[in-house]
Amino acid sequence: MAKITKVKGRQVFDSRGNPTVEAEVILDNEISATAISPSGASTGAFEAHELRDKDNNDFLGKSVKKAVENINKKIGLSLKGLDPTDQSKIDKILLDLDGSENKKNLGANATLAVSLANSKSAA
Repeated sequence: MAKITKVKGRQVFDSRGNPTVEAEVILDNEISATAISPSGASTGAFEAHELRDKDNNDFLGKSVKKAVENINKKIGLSLKGLDPTDQSKIDKILLDLDGSENKKNLGANATLAVSLANSKSAA
């Protein structure tokens, strides 16, 4: 049974040219999968929190370096060695690791990209 060996995050650009999060999940059988989490055109007050850096000198405040850092450090360490086919467990770990109702700590853009990449790697 395959195990997660590494989770990588990086900043990429969506179809509108805005920075967004890409996650890659790499398994010990050399299978890997990626997923991105582009933002929607409209957002509501009760939606999950998209973590942006808000540094106006970096892509007019739209950079997602903190969300990428959360993937590369916190999320990656928490998922290493786990079975990627147990999607419920992976998602529970992501939710527990964030610890907030709206995913403001790790960023919904980080957790969604990792969850999607994991499900693709296990398919």
